[in-house]
Amino acid sequence: MTNIASVSQTVYQDLAVAFGVLAAIVILSALARAAFSRFPGAGKKGRWILASRLAFPLIALAVLLAVRAVLSLSQAMESYLNAAFFFFVIFLLVRLFDAAILAWYVDRRKAYPLPKVLRGLIIGLILLVALFSILKNMLQMDISSLLAGSAILTAVIGLALQGVLSNILSGMSLHFTRAFKQGDWISLGTHEGVVSDWTTRLLDRQSNVLILPNNVVAGEKIVNYSEPDRRTALFLNLKVSPVAPAAGILEALTEAAVECPFVAAEPKPLAYLTSFDETGVSYALKFFVEEYGLKPVIITDVGRLAWYKLRRRGFEVAVSWPDRLGDMKEAIQAAGPPRPAGEGEIETLTAREREARRTAEILLASSFLRYPDGEKAGQSMVPESELRALAGRIRRSTFTKGEVLARQGDRGASCFVVARGRIRGEIVYEENGKRFVKEFETVPGGLFGEMTLFSGMPRTATGIIAEESELLEIEARDFRSLLVRNPEAAEAIADLVSARNAQNKEFLLKIKELSARDVEEGSDRRTVLAYLKRFIHGLLG
Repeated sequence: MTNIASVSQTVYQDLAVAFGVLAAIVILSALARAAFSRFPGAGKKGRWILASRLAFPLIALAVLLAVRAVLSLSQAMESYLNAAFFFFVIFLLVRLFDAAILAWYVDRRKAYPLPKVLRGLIIGLILLVALFSILKNMLQMDISSLLAGSAILTAVIGLALQGVLSNILSGMSLHFTRAFKQGDWISLGTHEGVVSDWTTRLLDRQSNVLILPNNVVAGEKIVNYSEPDRRTALFLNLKVSPVAPAAGILEALTEAAVECPFVAAEPKPLAYLTSFDETGVSYALKFFVEEYGLKPVIITDVGRLAWYKLRRRGFEVAVSWPDRLGDMKEAIQAAGPPRPAGEGEIETLTAREREARRTAEILLASSFLRYPDGEKAGQSMVPESELRALAGRIRRSTFTKGEVLARQGDRGASCFVVARGRIRGEIVYEENGKRFVKEFETVPGGLFGEMTLFSGMPRTATGIIAEESELLEIEARDFRSLLVRNPEAAEAIADLVSARNAQNKEFLLKIKELSARDVEEGSDRRTVLAYLKRFIHGLLG
Protein backbone atom coordinates (compact mmCIF):
# COMPACT_ATOMS: atom_id res chain seq x y z
CA MET A 1 0.00 0.00 0.00
CA THR A 2 2.87 2.32 0.82
CA ASN A 3 4.40 1.79 -2.63
CA ILE A 4 1.07 2.42 -4.33
CA ALA A 5 0.56 5.62 -2.33
CA SER A 6 4.11 6.73 -3.11
CA VAL A 7 3.59 6.12 -6.83
CA SER A 8 0.28 7.98 -6.77
CA GLN A 9 1.88 10.90 -4.97
CA THR A 10 4.69 10.99 -7.56
CA VAL A 11 2.17 10.93 -10.40
CA TYR A 12 0.20 13.78 -8.83
CA GLN A 13 3.40 15.75 -8.31
CA ASP A 14 4.43 15.18 -11.93
CA LEU A 15 0.99 16.27 -13.16
CA ALA A 16 1.14 19.37 -10.98
CA VAL A 17 4.58 20.22 -12.35
CA ALA A 18 3.39 19.66 -15.93
CA PHE A 19 0.33 21.86 -15.48
CA GLY A 20 2.41 24.48 -13.67
CA VAL A 21 4.97 24.58 -16.48
CA LEU A 22 2.22 24.81 -19.09
CA ALA A 23 0.40 27.56 -17.18
CA ALA A 24 3.60 29.56 -16.67
CA ILE A 25 4.46 29.37 -20.37
CA VAL A 26 0.93 30.40 -21.43
CA ILE A 27 0.68 33.30 -18.95
CA LEU A 28 4.14 34.69 -19.67
CA SER A 29 3.60 34.38 -23.44
CA ALA A 30 0.27 36.22 -23.15
CA LEU A 31 1.96 39.01 -21.18
CA ALA A 32 4.72 39.24 -23.79
CA ARG A 33 2.15 39.40 -26.61
CA ALA A 34 0.27 42.16 -24.78
CA ALA A 35 3.51 44.09 -24.33
CA PHE A 36 4.34 43.83 -28.04
CA SER A 37 0.82 44.90 -29.03
CA ARG A 38 1.31 48.23 -27.23
CA PHE A 39 3.71 49.27 -29.99
CA PRO A 40 1.88 48.50 -33.29
CA GLY A 41 4.13 50.70 -35.44
CA ALA A 42 7.23 48.82 -34.36
CA GLY A 43 5.95 45.70 -36.11
CA LYS A 44 7.23 47.14 -39.38
CA LYS A 45 10.85 46.94 -38.16
CA GLY A 46 12.94 43.82 -38.64
CA ARG A 47 14.45 43.75 -35.14
CA TRP A 48 11.04 44.05 -33.54
CA ILE A 49 9.71 41.17 -35.65
CA LEU A 50 12.71 39.07 -34.66
CA ALA A 51 12.13 39.72 -30.95
CA SER A 52 8.37 39.05 -31.10
CA ARG A 53 8.82 35.76 -32.99
CA LEU A 54 11.44 34.44 -30.56
CA ALA A 55 9.59 35.44 -27.38
CA PHE A 56 7.50 32.25 -27.07
CA PRO A 57 10.28 29.62 -27.42
CA LEU A 58 12.63 31.67 -25.21
CA ILE A 59 9.97 31.91 -22.48
CA ALA A 60 9.34 28.16 -22.72
CA LEU A 61 13.06 27.37 -22.41
CA ALA A 62 13.45 29.78 -19.47
CA VAL A 63 10.52 28.18 -17.61
CA LEU A 64 11.88 24.67 -18.20
CA LEU A 65 15.35 25.67 -16.97
CA ALA A 66 13.86 27.33 -13.87
CA VAL A 67 11.76 24.27 -13.01
CA ARG A 68 14.74 21.94 -13.36
CA ALA A 69 16.89 24.20 -11.20
CA VAL A 70 14.36 24.80 -8.41
CA LEU A 71 12.25 21.63 -8.10
CA SER A 72 13.19 18.09 -7.24
CA LEU A 73 11.77 16.02 -10.07
CA SER A 74 11.11 12.35 -10.57
CA GLN A 75 13.16 10.50 -13.13
CA ALA A 76 10.19 10.21 -15.48
CA MET A 77 9.30 13.91 -15.23
CA GLU A 78 12.94 14.88 -15.74
CA SER A 79 13.08 12.84 -18.95
CA TYR A 80 9.86 14.50 -20.16
CA LEU A 81 11.22 17.95 -19.37
CA ASN A 82 14.48 17.13 -21.16
CA ALA A 83 12.49 16.07 -24.22
CA ALA A 84 10.40 19.25 -24.02
CA PHE A 85 13.56 21.33 -23.63
CA PHE A 86 15.12 19.74 -26.71
CA PHE A 87 11.88 20.27 -28.69
CA PHE A 88 11.77 23.98 -27.80
CA VAL A 89 15.44 24.34 -28.77
CA ILE A 90 14.51 23.04 -32.23
CA PHE A 91 11.43 25.31 -32.17
CA LEU A 92 13.69 28.27 -31.32
CA LEU A 93 16.09 27.52 -34.17
CA VAL A 94 13.24 27.16 -36.70
CA ARG A 95 11.62 30.39 -35.48
CA LEU A 96 14.99 32.18 -35.55
CA PHE A 97 15.60 31.16 -39.16
CA ASP A 98 12.06 32.12 -40.25
CA ALA A 99 12.06 35.43 -38.34
CA ALA A 100 15.52 36.41 -39.65
CA ILE A 101 14.39 35.96 -43.27
CA LEU A 102 11.12 37.81 -42.62
CA ALA A 103 12.97 40.68 -40.90
CA TRP A 104 15.35 40.96 -43.87
CA TYR A 105 12.43 41.40 -46.27
CA VAL A 106 10.62 43.84 -43.97
CA ASP A 107 13.68 46.08 -43.53
CA ARG A 108 14.05 46.27 -47.32
CA ARG A 109 10.30 46.78 -47.81
CA LYS A 110 9.98 43.73 -50.01
CA ALA A 111 7.18 41.19 -50.13
CA TYR A 112 7.92 37.86 -48.43
CA PRO A 113 8.35 35.22 -51.17
CA LEU A 114 6.03 32.68 -49.48
CA PRO A 115 2.39 33.19 -48.47
CA LYS A 116 1.64 32.99 -44.75
CA VAL A 117 -0.34 29.73 -45.04
CA LEU A 118 2.41 27.93 -46.95
CA ARG A 119 5.08 29.20 -44.56
CA GLY A 120 3.07 27.99 -41.56
CA LEU A 121 2.54 24.59 -43.20
CA ILE A 122 6.27 24.11 -43.77
CA ILE A 123 7.14 25.09 -40.19
CA GLY A 124 4.42 22.78 -38.86
CA LEU A 125 5.77 19.80 -40.83
CA ILE A 126 9.33 20.43 -39.57
CA LEU A 127 8.15 20.60 -35.95
CA LEU A 128 5.98 17.50 -36.38
CA VAL A 129 8.96 15.51 -37.68
CA ALA A 130 11.06 16.81 -34.76
CA LEU A 131 8.33 15.81 -32.27
CA PHE A 132 8.06 12.25 -33.61
CA SER A 133 11.86 11.90 -33.58
CA ILE A 134 12.07 13.07 -29.94
CA LEU A 135 9.26 10.73 -28.86
CA LYS A 136 11.00 7.75 -30.44
CA ASN A 137 14.64 8.44 -29.59
CA MET A 138 14.50 10.28 -26.26
CA LEU A 139 11.36 8.84 -24.65
CA GLN A 140 11.64 5.39 -26.30
CA MET A 141 7.99 5.51 -27.37
CA ASP A 142 6.53 3.33 -30.11
CA ILE A 143 5.27 5.88 -32.62
CA SER A 144 3.99 3.37 -35.19
CA SER A 145 0.49 3.62 -33.75
CA LEU A 146 0.78 7.41 -33.80
CA LEU A 147 1.88 7.36 -37.43
CA ALA A 148 -0.97 5.02 -38.36
CA GLY A 149 -3.45 7.11 -36.43
CA SER A 150 -2.13 10.31 -37.94
CA ALA A 151 -2.45 8.80 -41.44
CA ILE A 152 -6.09 7.90 -40.80
CA LEU A 153 -6.70 11.30 -39.24
CA THR A 154 -5.03 12.98 -42.20
CA ALA A 155 -7.28 11.08 -44.62
CA VAL A 156 -10.41 12.04 -42.66
CA ILE A 157 -9.35 15.68 -42.43
CA GLY A 158 -8.42 15.69 -46.12
CA LEU A 159 -11.89 14.47 -47.13
CA ALA A 160 -13.57 16.93 -44.79
CA LEU A 161 -11.46 19.88 -45.86
CA GLN A 162 -11.24 19.37 -49.61
CA GLY A 163 -12.21 22.99 -50.26
CA VAL A 164 -9.61 24.30 -47.81
CA LEU A 165 -6.89 22.10 -49.29
CA SER A 166 -7.92 23.19 -52.78
CA ASN A 167 -7.55 26.81 -51.66
CA ILE A 168 -4.10 26.11 -50.20
CA LEU A 169 -2.87 24.30 -53.32
CA SER A 170 -4.33 27.02 -55.56
CA GLY A 171 -2.59 29.65 -53.44
CA MET A 172 0.70 27.78 -53.80
CA SER A 173 0.20 27.59 -57.57
CA LEU A 174 -0.55 31.32 -57.80
CA HIS A 175 2.50 32.09 -55.69
CA PHE A 176 4.94 30.04 -57.72
CA THR A 177 3.59 31.34 -61.04
CA ARG A 178 3.85 34.91 -59.62
CA ALA A 179 0.68 35.97 -61.42
CA PHE A 180 0.46 39.10 -59.27
CA LYS A 181 1.62 40.59 -56.00
CA GLN A 182 0.30 42.92 -53.35
CA GLY A 183 -0.30 46.41 -54.77
CA ASP A 184 -0.90 45.26 -58.37
CA TRP A 185 -3.99 46.37 -60.29
CA ILE A 186 -5.63 43.28 -61.79
CA SER A 187 -8.90 42.06 -63.25
CA LEU A 188 -10.34 38.68 -62.30
CA GLY A 189 -13.23 37.78 -64.53
CA THR A 190 -15.75 40.58 -63.98
CA HIS A 191 -13.89 41.97 -60.95
CA GLU A 192 -11.23 44.67 -61.07
CA GLY A 193 -9.20 46.17 -58.24
CA VAL A 194 -5.89 46.43 -56.43
CA VAL A 195 -4.50 43.39 -54.59
CA SER A 196 -4.57 44.27 -50.90
CA ASP A 197 -3.70 40.91 -49.28
CA TRP A 198 -1.71 38.53 -51.47
CA THR A 199 -4.33 36.37 -53.25
CA THR A 200 -7.66 36.67 -51.49
CA ARG A 201 -8.55 40.36 -51.22
CA LEU A 202 -9.21 43.00 -53.86
CA LEU A 203 -10.02 46.65 -53.19
CA ASP A 204 -12.24 47.79 -56.06
CA ARG A 205 -12.89 51.32 -57.37
CA GLN A 206 -15.88 51.71 -55.05
CA SER A 207 -13.60 51.03 -52.03
CA ASN A 208 -15.27 47.66 -51.46
CA VAL A 209 -13.15 44.72 -50.31
CA LEU A 210 -13.73 41.62 -52.46
CA ILE A 211 -12.70 38.36 -50.77
CA LEU A 212 -12.14 35.68 -53.41
CA PRO A 213 -11.10 32.08 -52.58
CA ASN A 214 -7.81 30.99 -54.11
CA ASN A 215 -9.42 28.19 -56.12
CA VAL A 216 -11.83 30.74 -57.67
CA VAL A 217 -8.93 33.08 -58.46
CA ALA A 218 -6.92 30.24 -60.03
CA GLY A 219 -9.85 29.36 -62.31
CA GLU A 220 -10.43 32.90 -63.61
CA LYS A 221 -8.73 34.82 -66.40
CA ILE A 222 -6.21 37.15 -64.74
CA VAL A 223 -5.08 40.41 -66.37
CA ASN A 224 -2.27 42.17 -64.50
CA TYR A 225 -2.07 45.87 -65.40
CA SER A 226 1.08 46.39 -63.30
CA GLU A 227 3.33 43.90 -65.12
CA PRO A 228 5.85 43.69 -66.74
CA ASP A 229 6.06 47.35 -65.66
CA ARG A 230 3.52 49.83 -64.32
CA ARG A 231 2.77 51.31 -67.74
CA THR A 232 -0.42 50.08 -69.34
CA ALA A 233 -2.40 51.26 -72.36
CA LEU A 234 -5.78 52.99 -72.19
CA PHE A 235 -8.09 53.77 -75.10
CA LEU A 236 -10.44 56.66 -75.82
CA ASN A 237 -12.97 55.92 -78.57
CA LEU A 238 -15.15 58.54 -80.21
CA LYS A 239 -17.05 59.24 -83.41
CA VAL A 240 -16.74 62.56 -85.23
CA SER A 241 -18.78 64.16 -87.99
CA PRO A 242 -17.92 62.61 -91.38
CA VAL A 243 -17.20 66.04 -92.92
CA ALA A 244 -14.33 66.73 -90.48
CA PRO A 245 -10.86 66.18 -92.02
CA ALA A 246 -9.12 63.15 -90.55
CA ALA A 247 -5.72 64.86 -90.24
CA GLY A 248 -7.12 67.57 -87.96
CA ILE A 249 -8.92 65.01 -85.79
CA LEU A 250 -5.81 62.85 -85.35
CA GLU A 251 -3.72 65.91 -84.49
CA ALA A 252 -6.23 67.15 -81.89
CA LEU A 253 -6.49 63.73 -80.21
CA THR A 254 -2.72 63.31 -80.02
CA GLU A 255 -2.30 66.81 -78.56
CA ALA A 256 -4.93 66.04 -75.91
CA ALA A 257 -3.04 62.94 -74.73
CA VAL A 258 0.34 64.71 -74.75
CA GLU A 259 -0.97 67.60 -72.63
CA CYS A 260 -2.59 65.37 -69.98
CA PRO A 261 -0.17 65.23 -67.00
CA PHE A 262 -1.15 61.63 -66.17
CA VAL A 263 -0.16 60.24 -69.58
CA ALA A 264 3.33 58.73 -69.90
CA ALA A 265 5.70 60.37 -72.37
CA GLU A 266 6.84 57.00 -73.71
CA PRO A 267 5.50 55.15 -75.61
CA LYS A 268 4.04 58.15 -77.40
CA PRO A 269 0.24 58.47 -77.77
CA LEU A 270 -1.16 57.16 -81.04
CA ALA A 271 -4.44 58.19 -82.69
CA TYR A 272 -5.89 56.26 -85.59
CA LEU A 273 -9.07 55.84 -87.62
CA THR A 274 -10.99 52.63 -86.94
CA SER A 275 -14.13 52.78 -89.11
CA PHE A 276 -16.62 55.08 -90.78
CA ASP A 277 -20.27 55.02 -91.85
CA GLU A 278 -23.07 57.45 -92.70
CA THR A 279 -23.30 58.71 -89.10
CA GLY A 280 -19.64 59.60 -88.66
CA VAL A 281 -16.03 58.46 -88.56
CA SER A 282 -14.78 56.44 -85.57
CA TYR A 283 -11.37 57.16 -84.06
CA ALA A 284 -9.35 55.57 -81.26
CA LEU A 285 -6.69 57.22 -79.13
CA LYS A 286 -4.17 54.91 -77.47
CA PHE A 287 -1.97 56.22 -74.67
CA PHE A 288 -0.01 54.78 -71.74
CA VAL A 289 -0.38 55.54 -68.04
CA GLU A 290 1.51 54.47 -64.93
CA GLU A 291 -1.36 54.88 -62.45
CA TYR A 292 -4.02 52.45 -63.65
CA GLY A 293 -6.01 53.12 -60.49
CA LEU A 294 -6.76 56.59 -61.89
CA LYS A 295 -8.20 55.19 -65.13
CA PRO A 296 -11.61 56.98 -64.93
CA VAL A 297 -9.95 60.28 -64.00
CA ILE A 298 -7.35 60.04 -66.78
CA ILE A 299 -9.85 59.09 -69.51
CA THR A 300 -12.09 61.96 -68.39
CA ASP A 301 -9.18 64.41 -68.47
CA VAL A 302 -8.00 63.32 -71.92
CA GLY A 303 -11.58 63.37 -73.22
CA ARG A 304 -12.11 66.87 -71.83
CA LEU A 305 -8.97 68.18 -73.52
CA ALA A 306 -9.92 66.47 -76.79
CA TRP A 307 -13.45 67.94 -76.72
CA TYR A 308 -12.21 71.52 -76.40
CA LYS A 309 -9.61 71.06 -79.13
CA LEU A 310 -12.17 69.55 -81.51
CA ARG A 311 -14.69 72.32 -80.81
CA ARG A 312 -12.13 75.06 -81.47
CA ARG A 313 -11.33 73.46 -84.81
CA GLY A 314 -15.02 73.44 -85.67
CA PHE A 315 -15.39 69.65 -85.45
CA GLU A 316 -18.45 68.08 -83.84
CA VAL A 317 -18.55 64.78 -82.03
CA ALA A 318 -21.12 62.68 -83.88
CA VAL A 319 -24.40 61.81 -82.16
CA SER A 320 -27.01 59.18 -82.93
CA TRP A 321 -29.78 59.86 -85.44
CA PRO A 322 -32.53 59.92 -82.76
CA ASP A 323 -30.59 62.64 -80.94
CA ARG A 324 -30.09 64.57 -84.18
CA LEU A 325 -33.78 64.35 -85.06
CA GLY A 326 -34.64 65.58 -81.56
CA ASP A 327 -32.31 68.57 -81.99
CA MET A 328 -33.82 69.33 -85.42
CA LYS A 329 -37.34 69.17 -83.99
CA GLU A 330 -36.45 71.59 -81.18
CA ALA A 331 -34.80 73.95 -83.67
CA ILE A 332 -37.88 73.93 -85.94
CA GLN A 333 -40.21 74.57 -83.02
CA ALA A 334 -38.03 77.41 -81.77
CA ALA A 335 -37.89 78.96 -85.23
CA GLY A 336 -41.66 79.43 -85.46
CA PRO A 337 -43.42 80.32 -88.74
CA PRO A 338 -41.38 81.06 -91.88
CA ARG A 339 -39.77 84.52 -92.01
CA PRO A 340 -39.81 86.86 -94.99
CA ALA A 341 -36.92 86.54 -97.41
CA GLY A 342 -33.80 88.30 -96.22
CA GLU A 343 -34.82 88.49 -92.57
CA GLY A 344 -32.58 85.60 -91.59
CA GLU A 345 -29.57 87.23 -93.21
CA ILE A 346 -30.20 90.45 -91.28
CA GLU A 347 -30.40 88.57 -87.96
CA THR A 348 -27.22 86.62 -88.77
CA LEU A 349 -25.40 89.82 -89.62
CA THR A 350 -26.60 91.41 -86.39
CA ALA A 351 -25.33 88.44 -84.40
CA ARG A 352 -21.94 88.74 -86.06
CA GLU A 353 -21.86 92.43 -85.32
CA ARG A 354 -22.62 91.75 -81.67
CA GLU A 355 -19.82 89.20 -81.56
CA ALA A 356 -17.38 91.67 -83.16
CA ARG A 357 -18.49 94.43 -80.78
CA ARG A 358 -17.87 92.19 -77.77
CA THR A 359 -14.45 91.20 -79.12
CA ALA A 360 -13.61 94.87 -79.71
CA GLU A 361 -14.57 95.75 -76.13
CA ILE A 362 -12.24 93.06 -74.80
CA LEU A 363 -9.41 94.17 -77.08
CA LEU A 364 -9.84 97.86 -76.20
CA ALA A 365 -9.85 97.07 -72.47
CA SER A 366 -6.64 95.04 -72.74
CA SER A 367 -3.01 96.19 -72.69
CA PHE A 368 -2.51 95.33 -76.37
CA LEU A 369 -0.54 98.13 -78.12
CA ARG A 370 -0.75 100.48 -75.14
CA TYR A 371 2.08 102.51 -73.68
CA PRO A 372 3.14 100.87 -70.39
CA ASP A 373 4.57 103.99 -68.71
CA GLY A 374 5.63 107.58 -69.22
CA GLU A 375 3.44 110.51 -70.19
CA LYS A 376 1.37 108.34 -72.55
CA ALA A 377 0.91 105.50 -70.07
CA GLY A 378 -2.31 103.64 -70.85
CA GLN A 379 -2.85 105.36 -74.21
CA SER A 380 -3.21 103.33 -77.40
CA MET A 381 -0.45 103.30 -80.02
CA VAL A 382 -3.06 103.12 -82.81
CA PRO A 383 -6.50 104.71 -83.27
CA GLU A 384 -9.46 103.00 -81.65
CA SER A 385 -11.02 102.45 -85.07
CA GLU A 386 -8.03 100.34 -86.07
CA LEU A 387 -8.43 98.11 -83.01
CA ARG A 388 -12.13 97.69 -83.79
CA ALA A 389 -11.26 96.73 -87.35
CA LEU A 390 -8.72 94.21 -86.01
CA ALA A 391 -11.35 92.80 -83.63
CA GLY A 392 -13.55 92.01 -86.63
CA ARG A 393 -10.89 89.66 -88.01
CA ILE A 394 -10.01 87.72 -84.86
CA ARG A 395 -12.18 85.32 -82.91
CA ARG A 396 -12.58 84.27 -79.33
CA SER A 397 -11.76 80.67 -78.45
CA THR A 398 -12.36 78.70 -75.27
CA PHE A 399 -9.59 76.62 -73.73
CA THR A 400 -9.86 74.14 -70.86
CA LYS A 401 -7.66 73.74 -67.81
CA GLY A 402 -4.35 72.02 -68.49
CA GLU A 403 -4.05 72.81 -72.20
CA VAL A 404 -0.62 73.95 -73.32
CA LEU A 405 -0.99 77.22 -75.19
CA ALA A 406 2.65 77.57 -76.25
CA ARG A 407 5.98 76.08 -75.28
CA GLN A 408 9.19 77.81 -74.31
CA GLY A 409 11.60 78.01 -77.24
CA ASP A 410 8.94 77.74 -79.97
CA ARG A 411 8.89 80.22 -82.85
CA GLY A 412 5.41 81.64 -82.46
CA ALA A 413 3.36 83.61 -84.98
CA SER A 414 0.63 84.94 -82.70
CA CYS A 415 -0.12 86.38 -79.28
CA PHE A 416 -3.10 85.98 -76.96
CA VAL A 417 -5.34 88.40 -75.07
CA VAL A 418 -7.05 86.96 -71.98
CA ALA A 419 -10.78 87.75 -72.04
CA ARG A 420 -11.70 85.37 -69.21
CA GLY A 421 -9.74 82.96 -67.05
CA ARG A 422 -6.01 82.74 -66.35
CA ILE A 423 -2.82 81.57 -68.08
CA ARG A 424 -0.01 80.17 -65.93
CA GLY A 425 3.39 80.96 -67.38
CA GLU A 426 6.48 78.87 -66.63
CA ILE A 427 10.02 80.04 -67.43
CA VAL A 428 12.74 77.40 -67.11
CA TYR A 429 16.22 78.86 -66.66
CA GLU A 430 19.64 77.72 -65.48
CA GLU A 431 21.93 79.33 -62.95
CA ASN A 432 25.20 77.94 -61.55
CA GLY A 433 24.51 74.61 -63.19
CA LYS A 434 21.10 74.24 -61.53
CA ARG A 435 17.68 74.28 -63.14
CA PHE A 436 14.95 76.60 -61.84
CA VAL A 437 11.35 77.39 -62.77
CA LYS A 438 9.84 80.85 -62.47
CA GLU A 439 6.06 81.16 -62.63
CA PHE A 440 3.74 84.06 -63.41
CA GLU A 441 0.07 84.57 -64.25
CA THR A 442 -1.68 86.40 -67.06
CA VAL A 443 -5.14 87.56 -66.01
CA PRO A 444 -8.04 89.13 -67.99
CA GLY A 445 -6.80 92.07 -70.02
CA GLY A 446 -3.23 90.77 -70.08
CA LEU A 447 -1.17 89.50 -73.01
CA PHE A 448 0.76 86.29 -73.52
CA GLY A 449 3.33 85.79 -76.27
CA GLU A 450 3.35 89.39 -77.53
CA MET A 451 7.16 89.70 -77.43
CA THR A 452 7.48 86.84 -79.92
CA LEU A 453 4.98 88.50 -82.27
CA PHE A 454 6.63 91.92 -81.91
CA SER A 455 10.29 90.88 -82.25
CA GLY A 456 10.46 87.39 -83.76
CA MET A 457 12.31 86.02 -80.70
CA PRO A 458 11.60 82.44 -79.55
CA ARG A 459 8.97 82.19 -76.85
CA THR A 460 10.51 82.79 -73.45
CA ALA A 461 7.83 80.92 -71.46
CA THR A 462 5.47 77.97 -71.62
CA GLY A 463 1.82 78.95 -71.29
CA ILE A 464 -0.58 76.55 -69.56
CA ILE A 465 -4.30 77.23 -69.13
CA ALA A 466 -4.89 77.49 -65.36
CA GLU A 467 -8.70 77.39 -65.58
CA GLU A 468 -11.27 77.44 -68.36
CA SER A 469 -10.36 80.55 -70.31
CA GLU A 470 -11.59 82.59 -73.23
CA LEU A 471 -8.78 84.04 -75.35
CA LEU A 472 -8.38 86.29 -78.36
CA GLU A 473 -5.64 85.08 -80.69
CA ILE A 474 -3.98 87.79 -82.77
CA GLU A 475 -2.21 86.13 -85.68
CA ALA A 476 0.78 87.51 -87.55
CA ARG A 477 -1.17 88.24 -90.74
CA ASP A 478 -3.75 90.37 -88.89
CA PHE A 479 -1.05 92.16 -86.92
CA ARG A 480 0.82 92.88 -90.17
CA SER A 481 -2.34 94.38 -91.73
CA LEU A 482 -2.62 96.66 -88.72
CA LEU A 483 1.00 97.83 -89.03
CA VAL A 484 0.67 98.36 -92.79
CA ARG A 485 -2.05 100.93 -92.11
CA ASN A 486 -0.25 102.33 -89.04
CA PRO A 487 3.51 102.15 -89.75
CA GLU A 488 4.24 104.80 -87.11
CA ALA A 489 3.23 102.27 -84.43
CA ALA A 490 6.37 100.28 -85.26
CA GLU A 491 8.49 103.01 -83.63
CA ALA A 492 6.57 102.76 -80.34
CA ILE A 493 6.63 98.94 -80.44
CA ALA A 494 10.40 98.94 -81.01
CA ASP A 495 10.84 101.22 -77.99
CA LEU A 496 8.66 98.95 -75.85
CA VAL A 497 10.33 95.68 -76.89
CA SER A 498 13.95 96.89 -76.68
CA ALA A 499 13.41 98.59 -73.30
CA ARG A 500 11.80 95.52 -71.74
CA ASN A 501 14.42 93.12 -73.10
CA ALA A 502 17.27 95.41 -72.03
CA GLN A 503 15.80 95.55 -68.53
CA ASN A 504 15.58 91.73 -68.36
CA LYS A 505 18.74 91.03 -70.37
CA GLU A 506 20.64 89.32 -67.55
CA PHE A 507 17.73 86.98 -66.85
CA LEU A 508 17.05 86.25 -70.54
CA LEU A 509 20.63 85.03 -70.98
CA LYS A 510 19.88 82.26 -68.45
CA ILE A 511 17.19 80.78 -70.71
CA LYS A 512 18.74 77.93 -72.67
CA GLU A 513 16.38 78.30 -75.64
CA LEU A 514 17.57 81.89 -76.26
CA SER A 515 20.95 82.49 -77.86
CA ALA A 516 23.11 85.46 -76.94
CA ARG A 517 22.35 86.85 -80.39
CA ASP A 518 18.58 86.60 -79.78
CA VAL A 519 18.95 88.58 -76.56
CA GLU A 520 21.26 91.19 -78.08
CA GLU A 521 19.04 91.79 -81.11
CA GLY A 522 15.90 91.86 -78.97
CA SER A 523 17.47 94.50 -76.71
CA ASP A 524 18.59 96.79 -79.56
CA ARG A 525 15.95 99.27 -80.74
CA ARG A 526 17.31 99.61 -84.27
CA THR A 527 17.39 95.84 -84.78
CA VAL A 528 13.81 95.43 -83.53
CA LEU A 529 12.62 98.32 -85.72
CA ALA A 530 14.38 96.82 -88.75
CA TYR A 531 12.62 93.52 -88.05
CA LEU A 532 9.22 95.24 -87.89
CA LYS A 533 9.85 97.06 -91.18
CA ARG A 534 10.74 93.80 -92.90
CA PHE A 535 7.66 92.29 -91.30
CA ILE A 536 5.44 95.10 -92.67
CA HIS A 537 6.79 94.69 -96.19
CA GLY A 538 6.47 90.90 -96.08
CA LEU A 539 10.21 90.32 -96.39
CA LEU A 540 10.48 87.77 -93.57
CA GLY A 541 11.14 84.16 -94.51
